[in-house]
Amino acid sequence: MLNMTWEFKLEPTPEQVDTMERIFAVCRSVWNFALRERKDWLNSRKSPVNACSIEQEYILRADEPYPSYHTQAKRLTLAKEQFPLLTSVHSQVLQQALRTLDRAFEDMRAKKLGFPRFKNKYRMRSFVFPQ
Repeated sequence: MLNMTWEFKLEPTPEQVDTMERIFAVCRSVWNFALRERKDWLNSRKSPVNACSIEQEYILRADEPYPSYHTQAKRLTLAKEQFPLLTSVHSQVLQQALRTLDRAFEDMRAKKLGFPRFKNKYRMRSFVFPQ
């Protein structure tokens, strides 16, 4: 079987560049918020039995479930009411950012890769439109 590949160089207009930068910024904020939520949940579960931290404690309910992709995607829908900036980006793009984070956690466990990192404007330079 023969696979053929074509590469095209994009030459976006300044308006398109601004739109892409806004999408990058929103996806990055969704990624960082979801990662912080997962890290807080994990840190709240590994407190020593005989001592607590003097500096800080993560206070989460004991019965709160792990923030998986499905719970975070559901919370993303609710967050759109509070943060109108999230409505400026298509919902599937934001869901793909959450899926990528979920895949990074799966790879961390299965392939023994490092813990997912927070993204700055130089680290997260892609987004996906699934449809």
